[in-house]
Amino acid sequence: MKAITYDAYGTPASLRLVDAPQPKVGPDEVLIRVKAAGVNPVDWKLAAGYLDPILEVRYPVIPGWDVAGVVEAVGEDTFDYAVGDEVFGYLRKEWVELGTYAELVSAPVRTLARKPRSLSFEQAAGIPLAGLTAYQSLTRAGLKAGETVVIHSAAGGTGSLGVQIAVALGLRVIGTAGAHNHDYLRSLGAEPVLYGEGLADRIRELAPEGIDAGLDFFGDGVDILQPLVRQRDRVVSIADYEAAAKGAHQLWVRPDTAGLTFLAELADAGKLTVSVAHALPLEEAAKAWELSASGRTRGKIVLTV
Repeated sequence: MKAITYDAYGTPASLRLVDAPQPKVGPDEVLIRVKAAGVNPVDWKLAAGYLDPILEVRYPVIPGWDVAGVVEAVGEDTFDYAVGDEVFGYLRKEWVELGTYAELVSAPVRTLARKPRSLSFEQAAGIPLAGLTAYQSLTRAGLKAGETVVIHSAAGGTGSLGVQIAVALGLRVIGTAGAHNHDYLRSLGAEPVLYGEGLADRIRELAPEGIDAGLDFFGDGVDILQPLVRQRDRVVSIADYEAAAKGAHQLWVRPDTAGLTFLAELADAGKLTVSVAHALPLEEAAKAWELSASGRTRGKIVLTV
């Protein structure tokens, strides 16, 4: 099969398109014919070595954790899916090695759910990691209908899904973004606020009574959001690795079939969609990483296979 690989920590230029062995399919696993693979900042950050202290890496690495595709075979005692089923998932395994930037990938069923019927494979591939991150952040913050949440970096891949999920859960959403993304956030149901100097004051103007929780999807939001929330521990960050020391939550997303199923149901109910900013062929994975690292992309980047 064709796959993207790298043999050592490095830059996007380290990626190569190669002929790789077809993955084995173990018990409780399925083999997926990949239609699209989602690109996330963690992919290139991991390849650069930033996560070396916490993740086991075995070379050569096929990167990628997000997938949407069709079941091609099932492993021993795997009754959850049948050949031909359309699935999507967040395929984080015990170590980094056999990822989703490939024509075929084996996946534990605990990482999968049935693909939303209303979305394309490209759109579905943009949901798992970012959508679960947003959903689990909302859950970790203990939010319930009627409360107010600030989503910091609301127009990005995770933020835009987070806004839609929060709105679907009955929350008031204030989203930070550049001025050019404010109409986009309004279309998703958020009240936009300009980030940058004076952000806290602008949030106070929108919510003088205070906010119930804050989600930091950029990395600099904990210090901004904690003075605004009624309880300091109702701030969740996915990018500030000192969040716990500050009394907030630092979240690392977990694979979760129930969560993926909930997101698929939202999509099929017309309450969750994915803006695909770039859909590039597999062989242009390096370009996809460069676009992701630029930080200027609104919505999701996916590779088509």
